[in-house]
Amino acid sequence: MTSTSPDPGLVARLRAAGCVFAEDEAALLEAEPVSAQEREEMVVRREAGEPLELILGWAEFDGMRIKVAPGVFVPRQRSRLLLELASCAAESALQRTPGSTPRIVDIGCGTGALAAALALRVGPAEVWATDIDPAAVECAQANLSSNVLLGDLFSPLPQGLAFDVVVANAPYVPTERIADMPPEARDHEHRVALDGGVDGLDIQRRVIEQAPKHLAPGGVLVIEASQEQAPVTADLMRAQGLIAEIHHDDDLYATAVTGTAR
Repeated sequence: MTSTSPDPGLVARLRAAGCVFAEDEAALLEAEPVSAQEREEMVVRREAGEPLELILGWAEFDGMRIKVAPGVFVPRQRSRLLLELASCAAESALQRTPGSTPRIVDIGCGTGALAAALALRVGPAEVWATDIDPAAVECAQANLSSNVLLGDLFSPLPQGLAFDVVVANAPYVPTERIADMPPEARDHEHRVALDGGVDGLDIQRRVIEQAPKHLAPGGVLVIEASQEQAPVTADLMRAQGLIAEIHHDDDLYATAVTGTAR
């Protein structure tokens, strides 16, 4: 019987390089349909600290293979909390208006992972995505069939659209804490995808200020935040007339805040 365990030598190399999930990463690298020399080059890149997802060219998110690209924010598993909350909001829109097509937008979409997963989960839905980074837009266009626009937050969207769900995984790392981030993120993702300003809330404030005029009645804004930022994010939503609620997922180490339009 042939063992399916990854090569112990490869696992040891990855573990020595600081890879927490060395066995899983080794299995993924061994599964790549490349020559031995090409695989060795991939391993060397990983040992040097390059994110595994960039080496493979894809990241797993909600059972999907999402194309990734240099500099573009790699989807994190903790963002599955956003996906769950946004999916529930879309289902609520369907319950309010049976037979309708929920309209969803992913603001600051990065790879478009959230938008792509929502399009698959919700079924018939009108899904849009925007990002200010051309590299992110190009990447998202490879993961979504249509409606990926280049521009700042809501600005590139057609006038007059009202959304049932606005989801935003906006940058929320305070500027001074970026230096403390893991090198995989700090050195390989564009600063615009990480830097949330002095308190980490600069982009969130702008999203929250602009969102109400883009939400349909009963529409929901879903934003990822840190646990310590979440109360402030909720207060910002309430100041804009939204009904705010904080959500935690201990398994994912994730926090998100929803704001529902009245």
